[in-house]
Amino acid sequence: MHHVYIVRCADGSLYTGYARDPARRVAMHNSGRGARYTSGRRPVRLVYSESFDEAGDALRREYELKRWPRHRKEALIAARGRRPGRPGRAKRSS
Repeated sequence: MHHVYIVRCADGSLYTGYARDPARRVAMHNSGRGARYTSGRRPVRLVYSESFDEAGDALRREYELKRWPRHRKEALIAARGRRPGRPGRAKRSS
């Protein structure tokens, strides 16, 4: 599985990334070995993820989300809790 994730940093900012294992990636961010952006904004907390079967699909979605303004990402994060059967993940398959 391939995942796109959003973490909320200690300063309230959002960071979007790609990972095969989002929980492990969040641990890397929190240890200071993740992205340069998050290293000075620890701790980070996973607030959203989507699963994909294909890496290309996940990377395209990551690119799309990175281009979204903050208010749109916040709406996506808030909406995830309102989707029955999808607690924090929206699985997309080819």
